[in-house]
Amino acid sequence: MSTDAPTTHFGYEEVAANQKAGRVRDVFDSVAQNYDLMNDLMSGGLHRLWKRFTLTKTGLRNGDCALDVAGGTADLTAGMSRQVGKSGLVCLTDINAAMLEQGRRRLVNDAIVGNVEIAQANAECLPFAADTFHCVTIGFGLRNVTDKDAALASMWRGLKPGGRLLILEFSKPALNFIEPLYEFHLFKVLPTLGRIIAKDESSYQYLAESIRMHPDQEALLNMMTAARLEDCHYHNLASGIVALHIGYKY
Repeated sequence: MSTDAPTTHFGYEEVAANQKAGRVRDVFDSVAQNYDLMNDLMSGGLHRLWKRFTLTKTGLRNGDCALDVAGGTADLTAGMSRQVGKSGLVCLTDINAAMLEQGRRRLVNDAIVGNVEIAQANAECLPFAADTFHCVTIGFGLRNVTDKDAALASMWRGLKPGGRLLILEFSKPALNFIEPLYEFHLFKVLPTLGRIIAKDESSYQYLAESIRMHPDQEALLNMMTAARLEDCHYHNLASGIVALHIGYKY
């Protein structure tokens, strides 16, 4: 790899920046079919509570427009579609076609049709007009983005003035005694579950490493402020294992 070429991290591995999106796509192509089952197993079902809490912070009303970035299997999309009602609109995007297909199936199975549009899109350059959405969410997706600053700027651009960005993501445990247990869960339990359930240990090893490489609560807060989001704050969930960051565009 040329020393002049821009690089980034893929888990703990340093790779050329222009290779990461493809590597991440390969991971999610592999895990898409078992994604929801693995989320339940890995979090003990807590991810459903974290997403439910996120939905209480959208501020959406009947007739509003919302965007779910890296929305994958459409958990947040489904919740927001109910919040905006038949006269509103939710756009579900993901860079990965296999994940979008799982999301499409869930929406159809749940009879959520008519107010959801689906588009394959890169979070770093979202194909929407400026000042479009009352709320933008990204749940457990930002850590997989190559250029997080570009993604934050793209999501800020899509927000209407007064709109809010919600980032639900793994973060840093607030209690020191949790750390050893958390490390064991990330690097022993997750890859083992990946090997047994999804028949893909390496993808879940990457996912564990990507959690550790993601900016912590305060670092992400600073990145949001740098992206011109205002009144930024966060809620620690599960003692900081997960955090919900919120910022506004004024």
